[in-house]
Amino acid sequence: MSTNGLPPYDTQNVFARILRGEIPSKRVHEDEFAFAFHDINPLTPVHVLVIPKGEYVSAADFHATASDAEIAGFWRAVAKVAKDLGLDATGHRLLSNMGVDGGQEVPHFHVHLFGGRRLGRMVAPV
Repeated sequence: MSTNGLPPYDTQNVFARILRGEIPSKRVHEDEFAFAFHDINPLTPVHVLVIPKGEYVSAADFHATASDAEIAGFWRAVAKVAKDLGLDATGHRLLSNMGVDGGQEVPHFHVHLFGGRRLGRMVAPV
């Protein structure tokens, strides 16, 4: 188990395979810290995934163990992708699921970048 209670990093997860070029993706951005690509099942007109290049299971794992340069570089990449896609003008949503209860489906830390239309409430009121 990782230090945050999640399983160890699986080098065969779909995002690891995309990073290695084993699975094709529609790249939006790549630098030394991050890789961004269009989601294959978009939920909004713009739906991009941004993943760090390191082996991090979750947001907790990434923020606890990545170097300061990796953390800063990753978040700068997220901001650049949003700006390059023209989402800064009208707004966008960043979402990162963590763990089973949080809805994380791929055990590689990633951020969903949603935009291109009005998104409404994030969570319906109880």
